[in-house]
Amino acid sequence: MDRVSKEQRSEIMRAVKREGTSAEMRVRKMAHRLGLRFRLHRQDLPGTPDLVFPKYGTCIFVHGCFWHRHAGCRRATIPKSNKAYWTKKFLENVARDKRVKRSLKSRGWKVVTIWECRAMDDSKLEKALRSSFTDLNNNGTKVRLI
Repeated sequence: MDRVSKEQRSEIMRAVKREGTSAEMRVRKMAHRLGLRFRLHRQDLPGTPDLVFPKYGTCIFVHGCFWHRHAGCRRATIPKSNKAYWTKKFLENVARDKRVKRSLKSRGWKVVTIWECRAMDDSKLEKALRSSFTDLNNNGTKVRLI
């Protein structure tokens, strides 16, 4: 049984951000600091990636550990109430993430997932971004980061 009323729960869930989360903002700032330029939330691409780097053929999704089930993360809990609903919801989220990733890859995009917990640690975030852009870009030239 839920501890809050159905109306209160609905209000809480409506307040959950889809775009511009603190994790996403940290990724944006770090990418910009490294000299990477990007577009936001391209709706013409499957899954509407959070950051798109057309020059490098790369899309980044900043996933919340709770919503997208970051394996082994302490934030990927299952609510105690209405477990059947949440289990189904999480399975659907993970399946959708896989479909979107496959679709983007089939269109020639490199897909990178940055987890919320990693985005909150500057050194881990910088390392993740640097390793994501050390490959050659679409033109065959080396990516130069600041």
